[in-house]
Amino acid sequence: MSNTALITGASSGIGAELARYHASKGGDLILTARRADRLADLKAELERDHGITAHAIAQDIGAVDGAAALAAQIEGAGLRVDILINNAGFGGLGNHIERPLTDEMAMIDLNVKTLTELTHVFGAKMAAQGGGKILNVGSVAAFMPGPKQAVYFATKAYVQSFSQAIDHELRPRGVTCTVLCPGYVETEFGDRADFGDAPMTKNSKLTAAQVAKIGYDAMQRGKLVAITEFQMAVALNWILPFVPRRLVMGLVEKVQTKTG
Repeated sequence: MSNTALITGASSGIGAELARYHASKGGDLILTARRADRLADLKAELERDHGITAHAIAQDIGAVDGAAALAAQIEGAGLRVDILINNAGFGGLGNHIERPLTDEMAMIDLNVKTLTELTHVFGAKMAAQGGGKILNVGSVAAFMPGPKQAVYFATKAYVQSFSQAIDHELRPRGVTCTVLCPGYVETEFGDRADFGDAPMTKNSKLTAAQVAKIGYDAMQRGKLVAITEFQMAVALNWILPFVPRRLVMGLVEKVQTKTG
């Protein structure tokens, strides 16, 4: 029985750990990211350590027609996708009008447009196959506005809303959709976002491997939203909604402001 997972942003961080965890369960993989050398190394590792088959496709899926090019390569290779894990994404610290507009728009392209396109393409295929699972990697940022990362927080709010609606639409056809909402995790994501010594980086409690396991297991159970820590889930669901918005935004700005 086919059990192939397509993982975007698979070359490092949570994406690579999701690939390792799926492979440890005996599942085959389609790995995609921009860095061909990293993908080749990961493919070799997983096939050696777990005896599975991994396909590596180097592709900038955030570029114009990048998602379509990925889908075409998968179809051309005759591969079936049973699990879609939309992990690729990036953030960037700074006030919106002071950041390069090209970076902000590229963030929307990858975090929102590409995720939506791949969900549309492979969600339809899963529904036609009679089953499948989707895991979209969101963030606790989805629960609040994010001064200093206005666009990133907004993209994750989209991912959370979209994922839940997709689950409702596709569940009757055997396809579930889970959104994973971690807090800050120490990965290359933080380096690309230039977080530096912002206070938010001091509160990282879980590793990428731990977050990957939480998200993957929640996906397998068909859970709708997976927040990685119980205390955080309580705060986000039962406390934050009653805190004045301007106070929330002030606190978010403070934890994202570099101290150096």
